[in-house]
Amino acid sequence: MEEIILDNNALITSKTDLKGNIIYANNDFSKYAGYTIDELLHKPHNIIRHEDMPRTVFKCLWDYIQRGDEIFAFVKNKAKDGRYYWVFANITASFDISGNIVNYYSVRRAPNRKALPIIEEVYKILRDKEKQGGIKVGLEALAEVVNSYKMTYNQLVFNLQKNR
Repeated sequence: MEEIILDNNALITSKTDLKGNIIYANNDFSKYAGYTIDELLHKPHNIIRHEDMPRTVFKCLWDYIQRGDEIFAFVKNKAKDGRYYWVFANITASFDISGNIVNYYSVRRAPNRKALPIIEEVYKILRDKEKQGGIKVGLEALAEVVNSYKMTYNQLVFNLQKNR
């Protein structure tokens, strides 16, 4: 299927409730996903999940944001018409005045194209590991990859994005 390449100035933003249902989506989200805003609102954010994405990445993502930690990730999304597009995502929790998480905010930009072959290879490994032993084995494989670079997950992903 054909790839949609994000404009360098694209800024896809969305907010979800604590269960991952979309409560805000901007025009860039609608444009690249191929859904109207009304079609996106109150739907699970995984409406745009591409089958090439390992479950391990989303498990890692949810673990971070549910703790209130910021996370970066390369994500392959699926548009309504079946095409796909890659994003460099930054997801953070939003807090109320008492420090409780009230929703999640995501900003996605064009990814560093040079990083995508590396990411695709890692994601293939993670999908294979998941098929062999489930998400637990996928998480172990992801930890091995990250540890081999001697940095944290976020440092590795951010460095891949930055090194143009």
